[in-house]
Amino acid sequence: RQGRDPYLIWLSEIILQQTRVAQGLPYYQRFVQAFPDVFALAGAEEEEVLRLWQGLGYYTRARNLHQCARIIVDEYQGLFPETMAALLTLPGIGRYTAAAIASLAFNEPVPVVDGNTYRLLARYFGDETDISSSAAFNHFYQLSQSLLDSQNPGDYNQAVMEFGALYCVPRQPDCGQCVLQQGCVARARGRQALLPVKKRKTKTRTRNLFYLLVVSGDKLLMRQRPPGDIWQGLYEPVLIEHGSTTTLASLQHPVLTTINNLGLPVVRDEKNIRHQLSHQRLNVNFAIVNLNGRQQHARQLVTDEYDWYDLTSVEALPKPVLIANYLDTHLNSINLQ
Repeated sequence: RQGRDPYLIWLSEIILQQTRVAQGLPYYQRFVQAFPDVFALAGAEEEEVLRLWQGLGYYTRARNLHQCARIIVDEYQGLFPETMAALLTLPGIGRYTAAAIASLAFNEPVPVVDGNTYRLLARYFGDETDISSSAAFNHFYQLSQSLLDSQNPGDYNQAVMEFGALYCVPRQPDCGQCVLQQGCVARARGRQALLPVKKRKTKTRTRNLFYLLVVSGDKLLMRQRPPGDIWQGLYEPVLIEHGSTTTLASLQHPVLTTINNLGLPVVRDEKNIRHQLSHQRLNVNFAIVNLNGRQQHARQLVTDEYDWYDLTSVEALPKPVLIANYLDTHLNSINLQ
């Protein structure tokens, strides 16, 4: 926020969606170094973008970021649209991000409305509107619009965003030091912990994933994940998704069937890894199969989905962070022959 470059504002806001500043800042710095402008980002391969994004989660953001950069270059000659309405037509740019770019970069008098805005305004005005309701955004947008400094909308929006992030925090806000304490309804009524109101709870789905690390020499059997599910476009070892199976003998997969028919030993890691996504809880197990250089067997394991990747390539491929962490910890310990 030290300048008005719409590319840098856009990039930072996309990275900070669903991400804390402390976590997002290193990613922002790496992206700016790799892609200093929208032309560099538009010209990159998707796998390169996903690899830099690895670990941030919500990978649709990265794909939309890349697609949006290409549209700005192809259709706008590399110049960002200057209005909220025009920005909203671009992939991955919602009302909050569009307002942030339009006000911070181009001084359009439109308010930003995000979780920090909800919290600050709900507490200050004692507003009981359910922020999970469909009407919440428009309600708080209109309220914010009535408060906006039309001459300096970018400064006002940044002030609201920072105040909500640093002072009017979700838990245990330091109301005694707050410069707005005299007019705050929530403080006067002792309702800081109850506002903003959020009634709807997100349902969490549990999934059981079993990964086979099939190794042949310096190669690993992997696939690129298909669209329509988590981690779209990222790479992973052989995946067996199951109900509640706990034994290798009860798992079914064409690659595992071939391995069993060949009499190859499977070494299971008994440790269960639990990985939490926004709406899914993953129970993950791993096992390792080492072909010990038997190339005639390696060819039998190639399918329409799975192929062999040398370990140098695997390192460069974009992967789910739990896969990347497991490979970093365990793959070098395997006796590669």
